Amino acid sequence: MSDQAPTPTMVTPNLEPETPPSRWSVAWRDIVAGSPLRTLLAIVLAFVVGAVLIVLTNEEFLSSVGYIFSRPSDAIEAAVNAVVEGYGALFRGSILNFQGDTFAEVVRPLTETLRLATPLIAAGLGIALSFRVGMFNIGGQGQLLFGAGFAGFVSFHVSLPFPLHLLLAIVVGILGAAAYGALVGFLKARTGANEVIVTIMLNYIAFYLITYLMRTPVLQDPTSGGTPKTPAPDASAQLPLLFGGSFALHWGFVLVIGATFLFWWLMERSTLGYRFRAVGLNPSAALTAGINVNSIYVLAMALSAGFVGLAGVSQALGRTAGFTPTVDAGIGFDAITVALLGGSTAGGVFLAGLLFGAMKAGGPSMQIADVPPELLGVVQGLIVLLIAAPPLVRAIFRLPSPSAQNARTRAARRSAKKGGVK
Repeated sequence: MSDQAPTPTMVTPNLEPETPPSRWSVAWRDIVAGSPLRTLLAIVLAFVVGAVLIVLTNEEFLSSVGYIFSRPSDAIEAAVNAVVEGYGALFRGSILNFQGDTFAEVVRPLTETLRLATPLIAAGLGIALSFRVGMFNIGGQGQLLFGAGFAGFVSFHVSLPFPLHLLLAIVVGILGAAAYGALVGFLKARTGANEVIVTIMLNYIAFYLITYLMRTPVLQDPTSGGTPKTPAPDASAQLPLLFGGSFALHWGFVLVIGATFLFWWLMERSTLGYRFRAVGLNPSAALTAGINVNSIYVLAMALSAGFVGLAGVSQALGRTAGFTPTVDAGIGFDAITVALLGGSTAGGVFLAGLLFGAMKAGGPSMQIADVPPELLGVVQGLIVLLIAAPPLVRAIFRLPSPSAQNARTRAARRSAKKGGVK
C-alpha cells in the first residue's frame, strides 16, 4: 500500500445558465407589477392626450383655426383656455371648489371623491390579490352583486340593534361574495377550468339571479310595483355618515382603509401571503416546495371575492334607499384598471382608487364646462392601454427595459462566480 495521501478532487460549481422564464410570464409580471415611474408617466401621457382631445373639440378653438395663420394667438389662447377650464372643472368637482360660499361647499368635492373611491379601492384590492396569485379575476361584477345581495338581505330581514345589525350585515355580505369566489377556485383546482371564462359566466349568473330574487319576497321591495329593487336597509344596518348630514361620505371609507392595511399585512408579512406570491411566480416550483397549489387557488379566489364583496357591502349599506341590479355601476370592471394601475400593491391600489374616484366625482363639473363626460372614459382607457403596453411607455420616454437590466445583473453574477473559482 502507498503512504501517499490521495489528491483531493476539485468540485467545480454548476455554472450552467439559469432557465429564463417564458416571454408571456415576463410580460404578465411587467404589466401587473409595473414600476411607479412608468405608472406615473402613463397617467401623465393619458391626460396629455385628453388635453389634446379637449382642444380639438372646443368650439372657440375650431372657429379660430380658419384664420390661424393671420392671428395664431387666438388659437393658442383658445386652446389654453379650453384645457385650463376643462381640467379646472375636474379639480373643482373632485378636490376643492374654491367658488363655494361655505366651507362645506368648498370641501364637498373631496368627500365625494372619497365616497366614490371606497368601492373602487375595495374591489381593486380583491382583483389585485388574484393577480398576485397568477389568476385573472374578472368576476368582480358578480361577486359585488352577491356581497350587496347578502348584506341587503340581512339589513332588512333581520332585526337587531346597532351596531350588531350592521356588523352582521357586513360579515354576511363578505362571506356571501367569498363563497361565490371560492367556487371559481374550486373549479380551477379540480377541473382545470379557465378562471377567466368561469368568472365571465358567473357574472351573468349573479346578475340574473339577483334580479330574479328582487322580483320575489327574498329581496323585493313591496312598494316597487314589480320593478326589481330591494327595500331600504334598516337604520340599524346603515353605514353611519362620517361628517354628519352635510356630506354623503360614510364609514365604508374607514372600512376600506382597514382593508388596505389588511391586504398589505396578508400579502407582505404573513405566511399565507408568501404562499400566494410563490404560487403566482411559479406554481410548479411552489408545488415542488410542498405548497398545496389547489388549496391556494380556492383560498385566494375566496379572499379575492371577499374584498370585492366589501365593495358590494358599501354599495348596499351606504345608502338610505334600496338598490337595483345596476348597483354594480361598472365597479367590478373598473376594479381591474385600479388593480393594474396600482401595481397590485396595497398602497398603489389605494391611490389608484382615489384617482378614479376623483374622475367619477369631477365628471359632472366637466360637463358643465362644456367638456363631454366621455372624455374621462377615454383617459381611463388610455391609462389601461399604456399600463398594459410597457414597451410603448418605455419607448416614448426612453426608459430602460427591466428584462435587459435583469439579464445584465445575472451576467454580472455569473462572472463573479467564475472569478471566485480556484
